[in-house]
Amino acid sequence: MASAGGRAAKRTGGRAVEGAPGRGREAVTSLDVARLAGVSQSAVSRAFTPGASVAEATRERVFDAAGRLGYRPNAIARTLITRRSRIVAMVVSYLENPFYPAIVELMSQRLQRDGYHLLLFTSDTEAADALLLQLMQYQVDGIVLVSATLSSALARDCQRAGVPVVLFNRIATVGEVSSVASDNREGGRIAARALVGTGHRRPAFVAGLENTSTSRDREAGFREELARLGIRRYRRAAGNYSFDGARRAARRLFASGAPPDAVFVANDHMAIAVMDTLRHELGLRVPEDVSVIGFDDAPQAAWDSYRLTTIEQAAGPMVEATVAMLLEQIADGAPAARRVEVPVRLVVRDSVRGLAG
Repeated sequence: MASAGGRAAKRTGGRAVEGAPGRGREAVTSLDVARLAGVSQSAVSRAFTPGASVAEATRERVFDAAGRLGYRPNAIARTLITRRSRIVAMVVSYLENPFYPAIVELMSQRLQRDGYHLLLFTSDTEAADALLLQLMQYQVDGIVLVSATLSSALARDCQRAGVPVVLFNRIATVGEVSSVASDNREGGRIAARALVGTGHRRPAFVAGLENTSTSRDREAGFREELARLGIRRYRRAAGNYSFDGARRAARRLFASGAPPDAVFVANDHMAIAVMDTLRHELGLRVPEDVSVIGFDDAPQAAWDSYRLTTIEQAAGPMVEATVAMLLEQIADGAPAARRVEVPVRLVVRDSVRGLAG
């Protein structure tokens, strides 16, 4: 190994060019590995590239030679050669909602199967310009936008910069941007049928952010199905997708007049806040006095303290569709924008009176 390292140092004029440097010697290069393995330098590159075409016997010889020489591929050098960083940025506005940390984990695992790595950014509307600059500096191959407040503006700017973009769990308000979302309108209809079908006649809705497609579509489906079932009026308040906002919304809904007998909440994070407020502040029982339905099926929804009935977003299929569309854009340039809606279903637990599992 010492002689191989010495030859590498001599050939490169004392410059480390590809492999990670060893202790007291210069870096081993892919050419050293190729010579020891008896293969071409391009075969070494393919052996270390996930998904690349290379015979298994060749891959084994390359890995054996690399191990003997202490060679490790240099991702930065590869980026300069291929113009691909194999990094995908994921932009979220906040991680308070427990649904999104689970999505980050799934997205990272799915991308790694194709040899990509996830770079997470959290930001808000005011930081949009600075965020775009950071994304360009990292030379990311693609971007998944989860942020409700940044989606439209940032998607447009990334398009102009030639970076592939897919919106996750929201619908584009700018043209030619691919998106993956649940069938939010149908989710609202399912919630309405579950409540009216169990005898509830004074429903309420706790909205998320008023300018987001997710909250708008969930409420639209809820409203349409209530009307079809003969209920023309319902109360509403906005929780803005925050825990404290949902608590304030619950207080407003129950402050005066005949109180609601059921509440459909635009996500589980807020639904848990609503349940806490009803039980511990307003002295109401769930579901005996008030029924509650959420949306997401976040892990906390199944906790014994809540047993929340909710509309499930199929996280796995949503992540799969998002990654497939993004990698298609990365490989083929700019195919026509597509919109994927993933079906939803009701997960029955204990927070709706009279609803059997």
